[in-house]
Amino acid sequence: MASTSTESAPLSDPEGFERAAELLESAERITVLTGAGVSTDSGIPDFRGPQGLWTSDPNAQALSDIDTYMGDINVRREVWLQRRVHQVWRAEPNEAHRALARLEGTGRLRALITQNIDGLHQLGGLPADRVIEVHGTMLRVMCMACGLRTPSATVLARLDEESDPRCVECGGIQKSDTISFGQRLDPEVVEEASRAARECDVFLAVGTSLTVHPVAGLCDVAMMGRASLVIVNAEPTPYDDYAGAVVHDSIGRVVPALVERVVRAAAP
Repeated sequence: MASTSTESAPLSDPEGFERAAELLESAERITVLTGAGVSTDSGIPDFRGPQGLWTSDPNAQALSDIDTYMGDINVRREVWLQRRVHQVWRAEPNEAHRALARLEGTGRLRALITQNIDGLHQLGGLPADRVIEVHGTMLRVMCMACGLRTPSATVLARLDEESDPRCVECGGIQKSDTISFGQRLDPEVVEEASRAARECDVFLAVGTSLTVHPVAGLCDVAMMGRASLVIVNAEPTPYDDYAGAVVHDSIGRVVPALVERVVRAAAP
C-alpha cells in the first residue's frame, strides 16, 4: 500500500519551494524527469541511497550486467526468480505519482520522462502517451534475438515449468524490457526525451541523483533551450548550482504542493 501524504509537515526549505513554485506557475510547457526517488514511497527501493538496492546487495548490480545475463543461464534463472517476487507487482502509485497525473490535467505538461521501470506513473493516472520510459519497463519482456515483446505476466507464469523461459517464436533468450548495464538506450526514445527537454519552459527533475548519463544530460539540453531547471530531491545533485530552484525535502510532500500551485495558477 502506498504511504500517506506528509504534505502538511513543515517544509525544510520554504524559500527554495517558493522559487520552484513561482517558476512552475509561470511556465506554459513543463517537462518532468523522474527517478527512483519518486517510487520509494510506494515501497520500491532506489539504487544508490543508504537503503538502496545496490547498497544493501552488491550482487544485485552484477546481475544487472547484460553480458553476464546473456552468457550465464544460472544468472538468468536467478534474475527470473527475483522478477517473480519483485515489489513492483505489489506497489501502488503514491502521492507524487497522482500529483504528476494531476499536473497533466492543467494542460501544461509537455511530457514526463522517467528512469523508472515500474509503470506507476501510468497506473497513477498519467496517459501513456505522455510518458517516455528511457530505461524501459518491467511490465514487458523482450526477446533478445527477434525483438518480440510479451507481457511479463505471461512469461512469469511459465516459471513453474521453465527456469529460463525462451521466446515462443524463435527460442531466443528473453529478458525484462529494461536497460541493463552495457546495454544501449533506444536512440528513438532518447531523441523523444531530448525533444521534450528542448521544447519546455521549465524542466522539473524529481527524485533523481542526476548522475546517470545520458539521461542527466537532459538538464543541459533543457537549459540550452533557455528552460529553467527545477530540482526536487532528497539529496544534493551535480546540477544544483545550475538550477533556478532546488528543494531538498520529501518528494511526497513537495511535489503535491507544487502541483497544487500550478493547478491554481492554471485555473480560469
